[in-house]
Amino acid sequence: MPSEIIPGTRLRAWERATEWPLTGAAVIFLGVYAWEILTNAQGTAKETAELVIGAVWALFGVDYLVRLVLAPSRGRWFLRHLPDLAIIVLPILRPLRLLRLVTLVSIMQRSAGTALRGRISLYAVGSAALLIFTSALAVREAERHEPGTSIRSFGQALWWALTTFSTVGYGDSVPVSTQGRFIATLLMIGGVALAGVVTATLASWIVSLVEEENAEQEAATQAQVAALQAQVSELSERIDRLLEVHASDR
Repeated sequence: MPSEIIPGTRLRAWERATEWPLTGAAVIFLGVYAWEILTNAQGTAKETAELVIGAVWALFGVDYLVRLVLAPSRGRWFLRHLPDLAIIVLPILRPLRLLRLVTLVSIMQRSAGTALRGRISLYAVGSAALLIFTSALAVREAERHEPGTSIRSFGQALWWALTTFSTVGYGDSVPVSTQGRFIATLLMIGGVALAGVVTATLASWIVSLVEEENAEQEAATQAQVAALQAQVSELSERIDRLLEVHASDR
């Protein structure tokens, strides 16, 4: 039993210690990636940006390996964290580099996994904004040199991401590249999933309000019953005393 408790404790301690540094690294990654796409960096600037992106990606790879080593049951942990492995391994292929940006969502989820309802709501909103922004960046990169594309600026890419995420899909902006359509697929799945999270959170909030109201009503009812019982008991004592007095007078 101690051999299971100690590794689990070390894993939680590692995750707490690295949560903010990894979040900072992911923010740096996002900033550099956005700068590279929006400025269409070339030459040395592009090489420097790719170096920073690769370094952050390697940092998350190290974090994954450390968590795997510290896990109390490595086989079970490995199966439960296959998405984390995909985030680390698949972006080696350039068309799948968008998955590196999912790292930010992964870190947010790690900190909000056992959080209160408010933090879960914050996680859902933050994840939605992040997915929309990063998808707009990624589809802008994918469609930049595609002939016949309707996404020719970041503003158009952002509008496309908003309509796709909400599953509205006006159709005025449509990716034509394979990578762009892959990004659209991920974005639609993410939109549906986060909509489910928001709906579940709202339902949980409504249920909790009803339960609180029922609890207050039950408490008020119990107080009224207790008051009535006290009054009945007092009246019974008075009746007993009156009967005693009447019996003594006779």
